[in-house]
Amino acid sequence: MQALLDVVLPVFLVIGFGYVAGWRRLIPESGIDGLMSFAQSFAMPCLLFRAIWTLDLGHNFDPYLLISFYSGSVTGFVLGLLVARFGFKRDWEDAVAIGFCCLFANSLMLGLPITERAYGSDSLAANYAIVAMHSPFCYGIGITAMEIARARGSSPGQLPFKVLKAMFRNALVIGIALGLVFNLAGLTLPDPVTGALDMMIRSALPVALFAMGGVLCRYRPEGDLRVISFICAVSLILHPTITWSLGTYFELPRDAFRSAVITAAVAPGINAYVFANMYGRAKRVAASSLLLATALSLGTVWVWLAILP
Repeated sequence: MQALLDVVLPVFLVIGFGYVAGWRRLIPESGIDGLMSFAQSFAMPCLLFRAIWTLDLGHNFDPYLLISFYSGSVTGFVLGLLVARFGFKRDWEDAVAIGFCCLFANSLMLGLPITERAYGSDSLAANYAIVAMHSPFCYGIGITAMEIARARGSSPGQLPFKVLKAMFRNALVIGIALGLVFNLAGLTLPDPVTGALDMMIRSALPVALFAMGGVLCRYRPEGDLRVISFICAVSLILHPTITWSLGTYFELPRDAFRSAVITAAVAPGINAYVFANMYGRAKRVAASSLLLATALSLGTVWVWLAILP
């Protein structure tokens, strides 16, 4: 038990430090926003670029790993979309935003550091394989569904351009794409550039976790508690259960199995709120779900870690 707490607590303590700093105004909101912008637009893309650039694509892109994880993601999105529309009587645009909350796990800011602390940096190859597809896959589904919901008679031929334009404004997607180009082309960088890149990478996770705490303190769970509870249940219970079941069925290697389940078991990512804010839909639900699920995941991730091999 103590070993598990030693793995999980440091991650959430860094988030907590950021929360207290934002709550007590030790850092102004503009400072927190600057840290988050640095993490999401610079440090995290550098981390993803380096990880995909040096990843053995043939060995680590196991289709069964991706099927195990993303089947749970898609199931969560479809269930969230349909339950929000027909169970909670939200309009289609709100339903897409709620479905996106059930789709987008916090694979970078929570999944990666928790897996690293639990199993070591050598066990992260499967995490990077999942993360490489995560933003393109989830934004592709979310943007496509939202644009269809908003189309109302506009030309369907414009849809692919809208989706691609929105995706390639995302710095994480750009970092992944550049890493893939460098990997496939066998390109290298001068040592000073690689050294600078490594310095950026070392700051990525702690800055992102701290900034995430600072952002979360701005939101209070209020109203829509049934919808918020539903999102938490899908994200923290259903998704990892599906991933566990399929990973067991496909007999995934131990490290890949661990990475997939832990990544599936974390709370929705900050991009769930970014997506809702981008379209002005279900913003309160997204922010409150992010806050509550992150707090609850302190316990649920601990349980998943306890039962993993």
